[in-house]
Amino acid sequence: MPVTRRRITVASLILVGVIVVALIAATILAVWSIRRPFPDYDGTVDVPRLSAEVEIIRDEHGIPHIYADTAEDLFRAQGYVHAQDRFWEMDFRRHVTSGRLSELFGADQVETDAFIRTMGWRDVAREELPLLDPETRRYLQAYSDGVNAWLGERSGGELGLAYTLLGLNGADTTVERWSPVDSLSWLKAMAWDLRGNVEDEIDRALLAAEMPREQVEQLYPESDDAVASPIVADEYLTTREPEHLVDEDGEPFDIEHVDVALRSAAEALRAAPATLGEGSGIGSNSWVVDGSLTETGAPMLANDPHLGPAMPSIWYQVGLHCREVSPECPFEVAGYSFSGLPGVVIGHNNQIAWGFTNLGADVTDLYLEDVRDDEYRVGDRWFPMQVREERIRVAGGEDVTITVRSTQNGPLLSDHSEEMREAGSEAPADGAPEGGEGYGVALRWTALDTGRTADAIFALNAAQDWQSFRAAAELFEVPAQNLVYADVDGNIGYQAPGKIPVRGAGDGRYPVPGWTNDHQWRGYIPFDDLPSVFNPDEGMIVTANQPVASGEYPFLLTADFDHGHRAGRIRELLANATEGDARIDADTMVDIQMDTYSAAAEVLVPYLLDLPAPPDYYGDGLRMLRTWDYMQEPESGAAAYFNAVWRSVLDLTFRDELPDALGPSGGARWIEVMRDLLDSPDDPFWDTPETADVEGRDDILARAAEKARDEMTRLQGKDPEMWEWGRSHTLTLTNETFGTSGIGLVEDLFNLDPVAVGGGSATVQANAWNSIEGYEVVWVPSMRMVVDLDDLDASRWVDLTGVSGHPRHRHYGDQTELWRTGEMLPMRWSDDAIARAGEHRFTLVPRETLNVR
Repeated sequence: MPVTRRRITVASLILVGVIVVALIAATILAVWSIRRPFPDYDGTVDVPRLSAEVEIIRDEHGIPHIYADTAEDLFRAQGYVHAQDRFWEMDFRRHVTSGRLSELFGADQVETDAFIRTMGWRDVAREELPLLDPETRRYLQAYSDGVNAWLGERSGGELGLAYTLLGLNGADTTVERWSPVDSLSWLKAMAWDLRGNVEDEIDRALLAAEMPREQVEQLYPESDDAVASPIVADEYLTTREPEHLVDEDGEPFDIEHVDVALRSAAEALRAAPATLGEGSGIGSNSWVVDGSLTETGAPMLANDPHLGPAMPSIWYQVGLHCREVSPECPFEVAGYSFSGLPGVVIGHNNQIAWGFTNLGADVTDLYLEDVRDDEYRVGDRWFPMQVREERIRVAGGEDVTITVRSTQNGPLLSDHSEEMREAGSEAPADGAPEGGEGYGVALRWTALDTGRTADAIFALNAAQDWQSFRAAAELFEVPAQNLVYADVDGNIGYQAPGKIPVRGAGDGRYPVPGWTNDHQWRGYIPFDDLPSVFNPDEGMIVTANQPVASGEYPFLLTADFDHGHRAGRIRELLANATEGDARIDADTMVDIQMDTYSAAAEVLVPYLLDLPAPPDYYGDGLRMLRTWDYMQEPESGAAAYFNAVWRSVLDLTFRDELPDALGPSGGARWIEVMRDLLDSPDDPFWDTPETADVEGRDDILARAAEKARDEMTRLQGKDPEMWEWGRSHTLTLTNETFGTSGIGLVEDLFNLDPVAVGGGSATVQANAWNSIEGYEVVWVPSMRMVVDLDDLDASRWVDLTGVSGHPRHRHYGDQTELWRTGEMLPMRWSDDAIARAGEHRFTLVPRETLNVR
């Protein structure tokens, strides 16, 4: 018996040893696979087609500054650097924009691919390329050469951990060479994200099928100048009357017909509703102050674009420096770029700085089409559609072939979108036959026409004054943006660029019949008639997606501007910061970016405090609100309770009237909806039909307060002293590819842990959440930048994540905590400052030069 036991023990030890060795080997293999694609930041590498040496200096956060002798070498090196840090992101975006996600991830992505193929983003990009300026085409090709030089050195798992995982899953990991069309296609994706109000158009159509039009309009209340003044005051509008307009073919408009439409459009603008989409929508803050308001006597500019949180961040910080600035090499610029696209999108050069917010112009229209087979009707005639077939390759499955059909108004999205099919079957349209069932839905969108936005990026990067800045802005056709400007000579300005249609009739808020020509676009607002202001008397310009101009402006930009709570708060804080002899510095600008004041609380809390507070458990939360300053800091218990009340009020008020998908997100529009309802305590929206009693405002508010108390107890405990907004309101940075794989170990590699954040929807610190889904953050300031035109080295910036797209790399998320707490990094500019902070130096040399050595 002892011998048997000894044999068992020895065998067990051997088995354990084998398992341990296997685990160690697996761990070593996993670590090697993760670290294998990490780029070298030091050393020398030879690059084809390079004309001279290029130096890349990186600081402690891996942010590169690139020095070259020619513009082509500069962008060739930028392509190489982007690929070093972000190639998987670039390749994934390339598959998105060309409708080829199924090649990577299988059949689940066929519907997405079909939708993108229907719009034909890549086809439009391919048509745009030969229309661009020859210099732009050279820069795009040089950038592609740099990406391909990096690709030529690597394959498979050397490109990124994603390719190792795809290979394990049996997907084809062969990588194509990069091309200028790949870069241009990404601009289409950004234009889609910032396209305007097409989702609101769909929502209104679906709501109008369920309730009277006047009740739908109640959910889209008028904007109010008392909340925020327009970006451009009436005194600065120089727009001519519309008689000078021409259509797309250069022919004069039918003035009588269009003028009626413009008067209607102006009325629509005065009643402009606001929507922030799902949760809060894509917005942004940007403002600029001149030297009369700053400590240095020079302008300062701040910008923080709001986008969906991404891991890695959508932005890539970079400096691009021609060693000798000349007409042949005119670039000396630093700022935020997109991986996959050469140049800097937002930033500054040696003379000017600029920032973007989304104008939100209505550049899309949905047309209901009377369709039979492959024909569509206009008037009494039937016309053949344009029809093409697209083959979608599917990893691990059979290819799928789809048919794409287009009318005169654009591609028929309803062929490949369930949401569009529903809108087409239910949406009312002015002048439509009764019922409107079975109609197709076509999309007219400015980005589906060829344009020159790529030219605009390089023109912005090289601009040296207001005139050249505006010339660059004129080329920026899609997406339409608010551009703010400042220069070292003390000037500030604003320009609205973009291709914005003039409609024959209507205001673009509902789908329109395609079987008449009444709703066709008659042309675009001429650039000289778009709102602009240079050196306004008040010394500041604030843009935060609010209306650009008042109803005096004769053109319709959109009927869906933001209501302006962020813009109004920014202006208030700037005014406070310049009271008396006080002046603004960089700290002031950052403090404003981090402001967490709740406009929703300002509207609702006074009514809550009028409720009789129960002396017991249910009164605890209401008593917290009595001393609350409406600031939504992460540690605030009152903010946690209030947002639970706000969510409950929206739910109890609208759950019975609105479908789940169209329910209240809690953003800016809903603040104004609630403001109007609170003034009408007996409005039918307050009543819940399934209950026997008729509820009014105070009944719903009291129930919401109790419901919120119960929710806070469930989520954070019974003791209100322990409540914190940041425990409910968290941001989880999730990689959009493998971060939702469903495999815990893989998700842990690609995602960051949740972090507590402040702010909220319609708040300057726009960490927005969707009241339908919960308190998790759905939109964020995707970066922050403050530019000091007195001393560019004193400028500051921070990214949401970091420059690296490689999971577990030290720069994968090394800026997130800085971003969360409002800290920023030096935005180094001068050669001396960059050299002193340089921790890595990488040299690209022409291939022939290295071979000689």
